[in-house]
Amino acid sequence: MTDVAVIGAGMAGLVCAQQLSQAGYSVIVVEKSRGLGGRVATRRLFNTCADHGTCYLKPKGELLERFIDLLHQRHILEVWTDTVHELKPHSSVPQPQSPIPNPRYIAPTGISAIAKFLAPGLEILLNKRVTEITPTPEKKWRLAMDTSDEEITATSVVIAIPAPQALMLLEPLGESILGATFLENLRSVEFSPCLSAIAGYSSTLQPPTEWKAVTFVEDKYLAWIGLDSSKRSNPQQPVFVLQSSAAFALHHDQTQDLQPAGEFLLNHAAESLQLSWLKTPEWIQVHRWRYAFPTRPLQTTYLAADTGVPLICCGDWCGGNLVEGAMLSGIAAAEAINNYLRHLPLPKASFLEELNNSI
Repeated sequence: MTDVAVIGAGMAGLVCAQQLSQAGYSVIVVEKSRGLGGRVATRRLFNTCADHGTCYLKPKGELLERFIDLLHQRHILEVWTDTVHELKPHSSVPQPQSPIPNPRYIAPTGISAIAKFLAPGLEILLNKRVTEITPTPEKKWRLAMDTSDEEITATSVVIAIPAPQALMLLEPLGESILGATFLENLRSVEFSPCLSAIAGYSSTLQPPTEWKAVTFVEDKYLAWIGLDSSKRSNPQQPVFVLQSSAAFALHHDQTQDLQPAGEFLLNHAAESLQLSWLKTPEWIQVHRWRYAFPTRPLQTTYLAADTGVPLICCGDWCGGNLVEGAMLSGIAAAEAINNYLRHLPLPKASFLEELNNSI
């Protein structure tokens, strides 16, 4: 039994959980993956790591600027580059973008360090998938999980996962419980997918020094490539991360073995950048992000079901704007839950300062 069950340990879910936990509510976070952060993700492999989701943060918006400053002071984030290159059609030489609005920040230990910073003090269940949510006669929510002998009973629920996943979980409850407008809003949200390829090369290879990342402009297959190993303190080998275009990822939506798709992206990058050795990595891994970027977000910071028992959805698809949007949505969801429950004092504007003091 808990005051609040939060489904999803991405940025929105963690921020929401910290807000409510610091206010004095009992909170439990349930995450289907083995790690925290959602797309703020780092993969550990071959004695190194790579950021295969969110590759860097750039100060955009007051809350994210303050959060980056805090993490920079804690030596969790460092400036990676203030020059972003782009490759335009019919060119083989990446050129610096102009103007450059702000530097890009990375975490030398992996971008998931950001999520880990938000986690201390929270009760988090990893590798647990919520399979069903049902109301109880006592006006609570019962959460069943994929381990049949486990369930959680909560006074309120925050669902901090992509809207299509939330819809699959909630649609069985129907309009009679959640309301027609709520379900229509969930159905209206759209995402674009992305494939991420991580490739490692011989330690004797000399990677390019004129750029750390390249954005591909109007490319059918590739959106971005970055020298991920340049983020690390003592890289043992060059490691690149490539991100596909939405169209290429959509084409491979039902592809089971993604290895050939990753190899195709490497070959395409090698030919586009005239770097033939990109075609021959020592190893390659490919990850599918079905809900990479919200292309049709809601225009509200959270979505509340029309129920007497509090149920709130939040995430970067509530308002958009990626990481900052997710954080703002998590804060708004916490405020909405608090208004349903005991109206306890929340950290609100001083959230980051109080978080800094408590962790």
